[in-house]
This record gives sequence, C-alpha cells and structure tokens, in this order.
Amino acid sequence: MEKKKINIVAVVTMCFIFAMISFVTNMAAPFGNIWQVKYEWAGMMGNMMNFLAYLFMGIPAGKMLVKVGYKKTTLIALAVGFIGVLVQWLSSKVAPESMIGGIGVNIIVYLLGAFICGFCVCMLNTVVNPMLNILGGGGNRGNQLIQIGGTLNSLTGTATPFLVGVLIGTVTDKTAMSDVAPLLFIAMGVFALAFVIISFVKVPEPAQERKAVKYEHSPWKFRHCVLGIIAIFFYVGIEIGIPSQLNFFLADPDGKGAFAAGTAGAAAIGGAVAAMYWLLMMVGRAFSSAISGKVSTRAQMIFVSSVAIILIVLGIVLPKDILVSMPGYIAGKGFTMNQVPVTALLFVLCGLCTSLMWGGIFNLSVEGLGKYTEQASGLFMMMVVGGGIMPLLQDLIAKNVSYMTSYWLVVAMLAYLLFYAVWGCKNVNKDIPVE
Repeated sequence: MEKKKINIVAVVTMCFIFAMISFVTNMAAPFGNIWQVKYEWAGMMGNMMNFLAYLFMGIPAGKMLVKVGYKKTTLIALAVGFIGVLVQWLSSKVAPESMIGGIGVNIIVYLLGAFICGFCVCMLNTVVNPMLNILGGGGNRGNQLIQIGGTLNSLTGTATPFLVGVLIGTVTDKTAMSDVAPLLFIAMGVFALAFVIISFVKVPEPAQERKAVKYEHSPWKFRHCVLGIIAIFFYVGIEIGIPSQLNFFLADPDGKGAFAAGTAGAAAIGGAVAAMYWLLMMVGRAFSSAISGKVSTRAQMIFVSSVAIILIVLGIVLPKDILVSMPGYIAGKGFTMNQVPVTALLFVLCGLCTSLMWGGIFNLSVEGLGKYTEQASGLFMMMVVGGGIMPLLQDLIAKNVSYMTSYWLVVAMLAYLLFYAVWGCKNVNKDIPVE
C-alpha cells in the first residue's frame, strides 16, 4: 500500500498555531499573581474567563469548520486574539481608583480581554487538532503529528510564565499590568504576523469537501467519544491546575506557601519553576512524537496516567522542609539556584506525563468517527472549559484548606484518565456508518 504523502507546509502552519495557543493561554495564571494582591478571589479568574469562552464557542467553532473551512476559521481566530490581548493591555491604562460596585474597572476590562482571548484559542484548537490528525492519516501517525505540534505548544508555554516572572520579580501592592506590557505587545505582534502569513498559506479543507454529506448520527452516539469528552474536561483541569497552584504555592506573599512572607524574588522563582513544568511537557511531547509511530497511544496513556498519580501523591505527603535546588531568575541577581520543597520537583516532573495526554485523548476519542470528526472537535473544545472550572475549584480548596490538599482533586481526575485509557477508549460502536 502506498504511504500517504504529508503536506509539510500545512503541518508547519498547524504546529505554529499550536504554539500560539499555549502562549496566549499561559498568560492568565501568572497574571493572576498581579491581580490577587488587591483581590484575593482574582488569582484564577483570568484563567477561568479564558476557558469559560470554550463553553460558548466550542460547538459554534466546530460548525465554522464545516461552513467556512479551516483557513477562514483560523484567520477569524487570529483577529479575535489580537483584540483580546489589546483589551488586556488597555486594562493597564484604566485608573486604579475607578470602581463599579466596589470592583475596579481595570480588572473588569482585563477579565473581558481574557474572555475574548478564550474565543480565539478555542477556534484555533478546533482547527489544529483535527487537521493534524487528518494530515497524519489518523491512528498512531495522526497522534505523532499532534505530539509534534504539542512540543512547540509546550515551548511557548514554558516561555510565558518565565517571562512574566522576570518582568514582575517580586509581587507587591504596586505591581500592575503595565509591568507586563512588553509581553502583551509581543503577543499582538505575533497575532498580526501570523494573520499575514496564513493568508498566503494553502490549507487542506476536508470539511468543505463533505458539505453535501448527510449526518444521520452524531459523535454522542459513540461511547468512546463521549467518555473522551469527559476525559478532556478533566485533563485540561490537570494540565493547568498543577503548575498554576504550584506557582501560587511558591509565590505566596503571605507565607502560607513554600517561603516565608516577603521572601525576595518569590514570584520570579515560582514563575521559573512553573516554566520548567511546561519545558518538561515539551520534552515529553518530543519523545512521544518520536515513538508514537511504533508505540500505541493507549499504551502511552496508561503509563503516564499511572506515573502522574504516583508523583502527585508523593508530592502531597512529603513534608515541605525536604528541599531540593531548582533554577530561577531574580532581578538584579540573574539566574540562581534556589532551595524549594521537593514537592515542587515532583509536580514539575508531571509535565512529562501530561505532555502527551491531550493528543492521546483526542486521538483515541476521534478514532473511527470519519465524517463526525469536525463535530466531535467542537464538542471537545466546549469541554476545555474544564481548564477554567477545575483549577478554580482547586484554588478554592487551596485557599480554604491548604495547597497540598487541593492536589487530591488532581489525583481523582488522573484516576479517571487511567480508567479511560484502560477501558473507556475502546470503540464499541463500529456498526455506525461514518463515510
């Protein structure tokens, strides 16, 4: 049988989009360090607004793929993303004393910008995942391309919290969004440049070719797809919750976390350590992309889910006075080795495990869906709202009980992913026609 020829230009384009998704999404959690100084409830609200947009945009984004195609959906998303980042920057221009109902107008504007950015990354995610899977011909090869895109996604995910930490250093009551304006300008520039580049790139349009196809059923008829949609909800909560809460644990200015109150450079150390989580996600995805042609997606999912559970449980139960050295960056001192609880190292190592879960779950869940793939992609994007809901729930547990107790929620979600990999991912509805 002749091996399917891969469209390299289209693959590179999709991988670039994958990188942008993480760059924009990962700004929310470290920005929360700025806002929660004045509003204790605001730590994860930017992240929540970003992911809440998925709930509203997931299904419409899937329909957009069928109606206007992959390329136009991407261009619309890039334009929306530029507007969202611009609005976040405008929040730094609002006078701090401006209030509505006791809440600053500046944070309202910021949260609006985060919500708009959520629409952007939802549309981009809806485009990139099915496209890479299709370009790879599905199966292990499709998962391999998703993991390659995910590697670049992790690279930019590594850079974002690190850059925010460097820009703000130590969080004080004077820290403001204006301190991270350079990062917002970079984001707007990238969106504008990407819009121009993709305007000239030819992107395959498989959904357009199926416009006349009748859809007698829906993705909801496939058990493995439904269970996969639930898995995606939990997975995004895990991926965001682990490094975000770790960042808060290390950067806590009140001494309730890893360091004593007022520790110099705590936010920078927290940002650097959180960045290492995303760096290891990049390493894990690169490794997965190398082996996915030979090692099944299901086998990889079973292994990493099991290891992640072990790492998180160890991180919870080990005392925080057991220290290890991890690199960080402190303004005026440059790169330094800092003593942090061993818990931080164990949680960071989870990045190797979570690295391949997104692509793995998506690949297993759409396997055998055929013409229902685009509809399923929209449903998946809708359930990415879990990345806002579950970390927010984890944050509430952390604030009302303790940081470590909140990670039992992560353990429970990982247990579901293990269940899905072992049993839930099997397609038991092969009798439904998908051509």
